[in-house]
Amino acid sequence: MKKLIGEGTLDMKSIQNKLTVIFILLGIIVIGLVGFIYIKNISVIQETAQIVDITKRYLLITIALFIAIFIIFSTILKNKTKQAMISIVKDAGKMVTEGNDKEKILPNGKQSDELTTALNDATLELKEHLKDVDKQKMQIEAILLHMTDGIVAFNLEGQVTHKNIAAERLLDLSKDDDTFEKVFDKFDVGINLEKIIYLEDWTSSDRKINVGDKYINLLFVPYKDNNQKPAGVIAVIQDITEHVKLDNMRKEFVADVSHELKTPITSIMGYADTLLEGEYDDVTKNKFLGVIASEARRMAKLVTDLLALSRYDNNTVKQEKTEFDLGDLVKKCQEKLEIEINKKHHKVENLVTANVPLVYADKSGIERVVLNILTNSIKYTKEGGIIKIYVGFVYNDAYIKIIDNGIGIPEEDLSRIFERFYRVDKARSRELGGTGLGLSIAKEILDQNNGSIDIKSELGKGTEVVIRVPTKK
Repeated sequence: MKKLIGEGTLDMKSIQNKLTVIFILLGIIVIGLVGFIYIKNISVIQETAQIVDITKRYLLITIALFIAIFIIFSTILKNKTKQAMISIVKDAGKMVTEGNDKEKILPNGKQSDELTTALNDATLELKEHLKDVDKQKMQIEAILLHMTDGIVAFNLEGQVTHKNIAAERLLDLSKDDDTFEKVFDKFDVGINLEKIIYLEDWTSSDRKINVGDKYINLLFVPYKDNNQKPAGVIAVIQDITEHVKLDNMRKEFVADVSHELKTPITSIMGYADTLLEGEYDDVTKNKFLGVIASEARRMAKLVTDLLALSRYDNNTVKQEKTEFDLGDLVKKCQEKLEIEINKKHHKVENLVTANVPLVYADKSGIERVVLNILTNSIKYTKEGGIIKIYVGFVYNDAYIKIIDNGIGIPEEDLSRIFERFYRVDKARSRELGGTGLGLSIAKEILDQNNGSIDIKSELGKGTEVVIRVPTKK
């Protein structure tokens, strides 16, 4: 643009210089003619008074002629310059609005003019710059539109200058919420615009609020203009619901672990102290020692399960995926639990419903899952119950379906049975030796083997568990 102005100025100066030279030449000619007439008159008139009078008239005529010539040429120069600039501006405006990059701006229809070329280049440069600005603006708007965090911008008067869809969704904003007070006063944030802008270094600029069932974190950041003066405030709205839930789960997990460990430790300490306090017969000693051993095994199992969960959470379990027959694995698991099955006089039916291809997974992990589910069916099915095991193949997954006619699970508890330490009947689970971690571990193992587990149950009628394992590709 500077180049354009400089070259245009040179062209205008060239025109002005030419007209100035013409003006000087005409002035010299006029002065010469007047001087010639003056000398001719002086040579004729001899009286001093007449000579003085003629001299005055000569000077007045000369001055008047110079003024007239100056006015005429100034008017001509002004009109020519004005017409040229109007023509250039009109052509430039037409080029910008029509977007014709190839057509040159031609003042007065003349080609190869330096000013026209410079103006063409500057116009194209300006047009490209405007395109870049529009592109950057669209990119910023797209980023703000698709951000998961909400953004609301306020000016110094507290009016909303911009807000994205995420902010409207997270804060349930309406069109009437157009000022700082209307947006945040209903949440009792306890912060105002002036404190954020002018007391940034002395006040906290973040808040946590509840919006319905969501937990929201608010961060207020003042921004400045080019002169480093306060221009407004930007509010960043973050949905931290999942973080809060995970933190609560962690706290519950720590409390549950403490409680589960405290119970057996208390029993062990109590029976051990009782044995140390006095002499008891062998029957009593054996009974107390049996309780101590049982509680110790329970605590050891709990610690083992916790370590297993920790390894799966941190992906430190060494998995050895191999191809194996799922039907054979289920039969071996049933054989391992034969003693428990016979104790409760359960009838177990094991059927392979199709020609099941080999599965590809961590065999020891899948075996642990099957043993866990079968153990639960045996524990929570009354004596003389029926347990059915089906092995089949659907699409790309082999499946194991275990159905019992046990006590079942209430519908309201089904959504939580995979939570750690969650048990439907805590007292009975402890009595049967459960830790509340078996299903959590089973789900972790299947997730890491690209499998799945689904449970359907009806209280008092039994439970159906379906385990899916990917087959060999």
